Amino acid sequence: MYTIADDVRAELAEIRAAGLYKDERVLDSPQSARVSVGGAELLNFCANNYLGLADHPALLAAAEEALAKWGFGMASVRFICGTQAPHKELERRLSRFLGTDDTILYSSCFDANGGVFETLLDDRDAVISDELNHASIIDGIRLSKARRGRYRNRDMADLERLLQENADARRKLVVTDGVFSMDGYLAPLDEICALAEKYGALVMVDDSHAVGFTGPTGAGTPDLFGVSDRVDVVTGTLGKALGGASGGYVSGRAEIVELLRQRSRPYLFSNSLAPSIVAASLAALDLVAAQPELRKRLRDNSALFRRRMAEEGFDLLPGEHPIIPVMIGDAAEAAQMADLLLAEGVYVIGFSYPVVPVGKARIRTQMSAAHRTDDVERAVSAFVAARERMGTIAQ
Repeated sequence: MYTIADDVRAELAEIRAAGLYKDERVLDSPQSARVSVGGAELLNFCANNYLGLADHPALLAAAEEALAKWGFGMASVRFICGTQAPHKELERRLSRFLGTDDTILYSSCFDANGGVFETLLDDRDAVISDELNHASIIDGIRLSKARRGRYRNRDMADLERLLQENADARRKLVVTDGVFSMDGYLAPLDEICALAEKYGALVMVDDSHAVGFTGPTGAGTPDLFGVSDRVDVVTGTLGKALGGASGGYVSGRAEIVELLRQRSRPYLFSNSLAPSIVAASLAALDLVAAQPELRKRLRDNSALFRRRMAEEGFDLLPGEHPIIPVMIGDAAEAAQMADLLLAEGVYVIGFSYPVVPVGKARIRTQMSAAHRTDDVERAVSAFVAARERMGTIAQ
């Protein structure tokens, strides 16, 4: 007799056989530059804790104070009885920080991206998306009835072709990641904005891997490229550089944000952000403004790791972002190297198909301002030792 359990077990076996099964290592400590796993202290080079704020005392104090003053959770959505003064203050602060008209909070950036396209676009419209955009953008686009175009990663000629092909659309929306998380590449927002203006299109940027540390003020890729006033919609997360907890937002034109408050389903039907997360996020924005040295330390760590790994002969994707992929190629070898690095005291994860293309498996390292110089040097030494160990195993 047919049972779905048999089918699911077979599918899981195929995932394991392909080397794609994802085990979850359990941390015995707070998220930080050093973490404990199974009682062993490891250097953490795979978290999105860019500014090292996940366990910062100022954020912990703000969260504790908010728990005492505002309670544990809201038990409601925003438009019923789920809005407190700190929610509105965080929206105002994010708008001021990003240089936008208004901001609306979501439970995650995944939900933020899931709530934009269906609200703004219908079958009279067109959305044109970079081929390497985040899964949340892809899923959000699927919810809308708009025509869909996909241009080659950062290929402006291909983007222009699709803008021309969709010239008759009522609304045209170009959407891109600010930073592509598997590669650390930045979208050329100045060129994207110029093409969008030429063809009367809107521009949307998911800046999750840039907000808080990229650009002159840390406001992200629009800040870096000087186009903050030319981008119509910016989405982002509070779960990476800005504290690392959870929560996301859509920021941009006032009319767009107002419409999202009325029609965006993930906003209307999800509980409000917990007060402690809101308060800690406000504290994170204070630190970004008051301590630019965090951004400098992050840049210095990234530059040092890139230089030292290149000197040791590793194949790195070029760039300046603290996401630094170490290219391995073979999926099994990437998984093996990640395990060997763990044994050397460095926590990293191997990425392979379908997350990245076949033959492009990699160890995606991520720098943090919380890393010390000797941490970076120790990570490089661990890569060298793991490579030597792999050579021994292969023989």
